[in-house]
Amino acid sequence: MILHAIILLDSSQRRDPMALTKIDVIQNVTDKLGLSKRDSSRIVESVFEIVKEQLSKGDTVKISGFGNFVVRNKNARRGRNPQTGSEMEICARKVLTFKCSNVLKKTLNGN
Repeated sequence: MILHAIILLDSSQRRDPMALTKIDVIQNVTDKLGLSKRDSSRIVESVFEIVKEQLSKGDTVKISGFGNFVVRNKNARRGRNPQTGSEMEICARKVLTFKCSNVLKKTLNGN
């Protein structure tokens, strides 16, 4: 899969050394696969669009060796406005959670 072909740029090579942006991912695909920037952009945009479509349907997205993106439903609940302290209703909503795979966890921890 194309995600396995993505390499990370050294933080000194990125526009923002604290974040890997979509442009950085496109540049990595271009460099690693030798594709044109236009083709790389279309591939990356397509992958993100597919992931967004599946998540918007409520489906789980599992990327082997990376992790799982899961949409969870949160119920409405009572909360407090931190500025005024008054009670308020927090609406029901969907939240996106990510759980990294053991492979990624080992990579992050240097095992």
